[in-house]
Amino acid sequence: MLKKTLALFAGLLVTVAVYAAGAQLRPGHPDTYVVKKGDTLWDISARFLQKPWLWPEIWQANPQVHNPHLIYPGDVLNLSYDGQHVMLKPRMREVGSAIPAIPLDQLKMFLEDMRVLPSDQVKQAPYVVGFEENMPRGITGQFVYVRGLDSKPGQRWAIVRPTHMFRHFDDSPTRVAHLLDSNVSMVNGPWREDSRRDGHYGKGDEVGVEVRVIGTAKMLRGGDPSTLLVTDSNREIRKGDRLMPVNDKPYDPYYYPHAPKSLPDHARVIAFTDSLNSAGRREVVALSIGSSDGVNNGQTYAVFQPGENIHDDVASPSILRGVGERVTLPDEFVGHVMVFRTFDHVSYGLIMDGVRPVRTGDVLRLPE
Repeated sequence: MLKKTLALFAGLLVTVAVYAAGAQLRPGHPDTYVVKKGDTLWDISARFLQKPWLWPEIWQANPQVHNPHLIYPGDVLNLSYDGQHVMLKPRMREVGSAIPAIPLDQLKMFLEDMRVLPSDQVKQAPYVVGFEENMPRGITGQFVYVRGLDSKPGQRWAIVRPTHMFRHFDDSPTRVAHLLDSNVSMVNGPWREDSRRDGHYGKGDEVGVEVRVIGTAKMLRGGDPSTLLVTDSNREIRKGDRLMPVNDKPYDPYYYPHAPKSLPDHARVIAFTDSLNSAGRREVVALSIGSSDGVNNGQTYAVFQPGENIHDDVASPSILRGVGERVTLPDEFVGHVMVFRTFDHVSYGLIMDGVRPVRTGDVLRLPE
């Protein structure tokens, strides 16, 4: 007989000084909500608050709740406002899988298989030079020969291949190709960044090379080249593929949505996935800021689309294009993005909500 363990929170009353939070309660919010399988913390908080990223503040302000992620399907959440306080009371729960902040199962590739590194680090990494019996490709169970590797026998290594060159967004009319000094063709990456704005391509200075883990290998014998055994692979190994240390813990599964304290001027969306010219809710985007800019997981940004520069037909009526007075329209809010993985100069973010599609070149701002 399957026994379900119920945890009863008798007398647990989570009370928070409301400060400005009372004004952030969503009109018509439910007083009670039963947590369901498939919910995320963001989804739940959006039912109660106009600013979902304030949800952790409600929990973290209370010593009774040690981890804001530990709410489970079956929990009953009561939310009320008495004019001074917001009160959140979990009644009881079944022990099981806690509700995540974001849908991690949909982001596995970006969490586990991708890394963004300086191009010099990728170019200088040990590389595959050949295969056993002079085969043209390598697969699981075969030997590969690697140059430039300093390793002990038995050590595991990740085999990686470049997928994409990230660049800052700018308005240069010169289209800069994705180039890497390697004899390996880039695998098909998930990114799109070729959308045009005002006839210009958004290709600026390089900020990092993304590599994708395509397999792992174990060191057998040292030397130049060294001999390794391919222990697993999801693609055929090619000459020129790079080797890097295995990252056994590539990401932190817990995320606390929060507003950043500051924001660099160059913070923009530089690439997106899945569609040809825009991204929507629950789609991944690449941002032009990273850990070197103080970015960390959970930071939430407002995304604004830059206003177009148009001719003022009233102030300067003219039939000649480009002649007369011009005006730049205000930037328009398009949605929110939450960072879920950071590198030195690039971050991966998930579009959490929006009123219109997100495009490359869109500007990041502090959320209200």
